[in-house]
Amino acid sequence: MRQQVYFEDVKEGEDLPTGYSLHLDPLRWHLQTSGTQDYHRQHHDLEFARKQGQPNVFLNTGFYHAALSRVVTDWMGDGGWLQKFNMQMRKMNFPGDTLTVKGKVIKKYVKDGKGHVDCEIWAENQREGMTTPGSATVVLPMRAP
Repeated sequence: MRQQVYFEDVKEGEDLPTGYSLHLDPLRWHLQTSGTQDYHRQHHDLEFARKQGQPNVFLNTGFYHAALSRVVTDWMGDGGWLQKFNMQMRKMNFPGDTLTVKGKVIKKYVKDGKGHVDCEIWAENQREGMTTPGSATVVLPMRAP
């Protein structure tokens, strides 16, 4: 069981300690296609992707959902609740990139007697900087009502 984060212990402006990096090597590329069950050729067939006007194959939406939500759900613990999640795919991540996923606490507040935390989350790479910005709202357990 993971260490539980409590609302009272969270500080606005702090980084989520669950950020991580993935090198997008050929094995990772095959795993993301298989794991998400998205076999559209633009994600693994370079010639097809180029015919579609893309410079390279690129990660699929399900991979980004999983990567960004992981940084939040790993942090909030089993007693937390991911209430809202959104992301925007703005720039591409290609084979050979190192994808880094991070998060930060933006705001904390009590609403309807529950501890809410708004987080900024994002993915970035060494070529483009931030590629996939997003946000999440988490409901965390409170030590005292």
